[in-house]
Amino acid sequence: MIFFLFVQTDYDYIIIGAGAAGLMLADAFGSDPYFKDKTVLLIDRDAKKTNDRTWCFWEKGTGDFDKIISKSWSQIQFEGESYKANHEIAPYTYKMLRGLDFYSAYLNRIEAYKNITFSQALFTGMIDHTGHVEVITENGNYLAPQVFNSVFDYKSLYQQTKYPVLQQHFIGWFIKSEKPVFNPEKATFMDFSIPQKGNTRFMYVLPFSETEGLVEYTLFSADTLPEETYENAIKNYIKEKLKCSKYEIIEKEKGNIPMTCYNFSAKNSDNILHIGIAGGWAKPSTGYTFMSTCRKTKELVVFLKRNKPLSSFSPKDRYWYYDLLLLDILYKDNSKGRRIFESLFKGSSPQLIFKFLDEETNIKEDLEIISSCPKSYFTKALFNRLF
Repeated sequence: MIFFLFVQTDYDYIIIGAGAAGLMLADAFGSDPYFKDKTVLLIDRDAKKTNDRTWCFWEKGTGDFDKIISKSWSQIQFEGESYKANHEIAPYTYKMLRGLDFYSAYLNRIEAYKNITFSQALFTGMIDHTGHVEVITENGNYLAPQVFNSVFDYKSLYQQTKYPVLQQHFIGWFIKSEKPVFNPEKATFMDFSIPQKGNTRFMYVLPFSETEGLVEYTLFSADTLPEETYENAIKNYIKEKLKCSKYEIIEKEKGNIPMTCYNFSAKNSDNILHIGIAGGWAKPSTGYTFMSTCRKTKELVVFLKRNKPLSSFSPKDRYWYYDLLLLDILYKDNSKGRRIFESLFKGSSPQLIFKFLDEETNIKEDLEIISSCPKSYFTKALFNRLF
């Protein structure tokens, strides 16, 4: 005689983390009629009532987030060591979204969905019992057949050596100056004119008005710096480049995004899928995450309707290999970043660069992008990967 053990689960899906990935997925579960009979638990330790981050992205025309973006730009500036240019980026627009505005909008939408429950609780772990997953929190344990986890832990990246690990790390100041110092129509996308000190370092400036803007010191490198190093660089840039001596710091932000081609999907199972940064959804070569997460969420929703094991989601493609070669170069010699990005912007239009980074180019366009970069760097990196 065969006995079957039936486990009563609490929810059909559990989402751990109410960041961009968690909220986008929860909204999809609530708004798509296909999931109307599926119960969903969304867990986060935070009530999401503070502006803890800023997301920026480029997009053609109007988009899903236009009602909540705080500022957009039709021009960008790039500056390297020997090349400087302002670019009109139409049909693209560069857009900025404050974290708090996104949280508020999406939590309000999710609150209206009868099939979704939000629980403010500290997630401490989970156990995959093959047929179901047990999610452990400080408020108790919950069961579901499938779990989507966006909680990221850097430790797994440094426990392997197959793939290089860099970080996009930054500190930014939102400032208000006494006199006009900004051009509110133009965002400084990358300014490499600052001292590199053996790294890939640039300033990133988002002006909101002639007297208000975000000035951010950003690195693509393996190691972070003491906080005062970022802040001294920002002070110098405001004084020397913006020619601004009197200003008020309104707000600060800091962040750290992994840049790696590490196989995040290796941690997935048939019942557990890591999403967002925890799932490798950040673009490895740039750290841009928001629109990549938006696209991946839409792909995931289509995938779930096919009732396939979660472990089979998101295979590698050719863009993964392009990213890997760039990270190999920067990991081995971090000072090469300025020359690579300067060659890229000098040899290609920003529209083609954006299309390439959105992973929408054809092979001919890929070759055009690749040919604008220092060929010896990438040939050597490819040879080292192959042999």
